Amino acid sequence: MSSEKAEGLILRLTDFSETSRIVVIFTREFGKISSLAKGGRKLKGPFESALDLLSACRIVFLRKSSGGLDLLTEAQLIERFRPQERDLGCLYAGYYVAELLLSLTEEYDPHPDLFDAARSTLAALTTAAAMKLAVLRFELVVLREIGQLPDFEVCAGCGVMLTEGKRFGFWVSQSGLICPSCQQEGHTQIEVHAGTAAILRKLSEESNEMWPRLQLTPQQYKESKQVTLAAITHILGRRPKTLQFLNGV
Repeated sequence: MSSEKAEGLILRLTDFSETSRIVVIFTREFGKISSLAKGGRKLKGPFESALDLLSACRIVFLRKSSGGLDLLTEAQLIERFRPQERDLGCLYAGYYVAELLLSLTEEYDPHPDLFDAARSTLAALTTAAAMKLAVLRFELVVLREIGQLPDFEVCAGCGVMLTEGKRFGFWVSQSGLICPSCQQEGHTQIEVHAGTAAILRKLSEESNEMWPRLQLTPQQYKESKQVTLAAITHILGRRPKTLQFLNGV
């Protein structure tokens, strides 16, 4: 076994024994790892109370050569997840970020940009308005990083550039927007106005650092969420479990 160092987010904690835990961590350097933290349930020890859900930590682990759990040997806290006090929406939004990382990423498949996006999303969960935009942006980053980002530039039906028309459709099975000429009654599609399509393009840009300044109308936000959730649900084959809590606050 080789010793590795990484920066990670705690995604899941499961009690393994009276003193140990199984910890799933999304790391910047190695992607998602599953590890055994011996003594992880003790208040004092090599983990210094750093093993809290969605905490950012610097970790040291022994990587198993084949199969089985890695062995987590150290965890030093960088930052705890502290959503807005008494705001359940921000708390559940954090859990939703964790669920997407757990469900849509593979073991040892690193995505540094996705890790950075997750950190910035968790930091933005301070108000309801900031939460909505940050989570929407994170959904698009996840889809881009796993190679499943819908095409918001070209019609999925005929291939023309989506430069004209007031309304488009989102064709989830083809992972893209379709122009008015290609829309048919037999297609299950979500209506997307041209302004919403422009917002989706802006939010999904890889190097766009201005996205927090975007102002979405209620209709644009509604349509954008319908697109991202339809795409994520299609990939997972189910709706994300935490949505029932997030949508209820």
